[in-house]
Amino acid sequence: MTLTALPIFLRLAGRPVMLVGSGEAAEAKRRLLERAGAVIVGEEAAAIIAIVAHTDPEPIVTRLRSRGMLVNTVDRADLCDFTLPAIIERDPVLVAVGTGGVSAGLAAAIRQKLEAELPADLGETARALHAARPELRARFPDIADRRRAIGAALAEGLGGDVVARIGTPPAATLLRIALASTDPDELTLRQARALAQAERVYHFPGVPIAILNRARADAPRIACAAPPELPGPGLSIWLEMQ
Repeated sequence: MTLTALPIFLRLAGRPVMLVGSGEAAEAKRRLLERAGAVIVGEEAAAIIAIVAHTDPEPIVTRLRSRGMLVNTVDRADLCDFTLPAIIERDPVLVAVGTGGVSAGLAAAIRQKLEAELPADLGETARALHAARPELRARFPDIADRRRAIGAALAEGLGGDVVARIGTPPAATLLRIALASTDPDELTLRQARALAQAERVYHFPGVPIAILNRARADAPRIACAAPPELPGPGLSIWLEMQ
């Protein structure tokens, strides 16, 4: 399965962003851009990205794309080079939820659910981890050990004094998972969490790609006929079908 879009975070403070159109939708985008510190300009100005909120957007989008600009068109996913996600903010943490422009309502509903799940002090957790970076680098000179130690502490909870919970990196572990279904939605909560945390995923060649995609994006997927004898440091997973 390929990504339909690459999520990125743009720093727009002090940078020009074109806004073309008027009305309630345009004003909503204006407020969002102002929160990001963007300098909002009209069509005659120079900018790299543009947002179009217009009843007849096609000719405008054609003109802007001819200038090499990336365009977001309100309520027209077919005329979007990028989309604007629903946002959960726990300064400095930002969580973005997008549906590729297919359903803004669904993105908003997911945002509301995540708002209730994420702790209010998540931003404080981020700042504490940032402040502890010199200490953590001294304790764990190896970046992989440091990442595993922090990951283990965060697995116990995202709030509270995470830094105090950071101990030694978890030992090398191979978790074996026998899948009862090829449907990723039928993974148990324990299995889904393990996939999200694993350093690497070993799997029998018949395991569906849809299930492998539930693992961390940076975790290598290694097809093999049998579980490895030396899986490597941290948590590794062996996947096979029942």
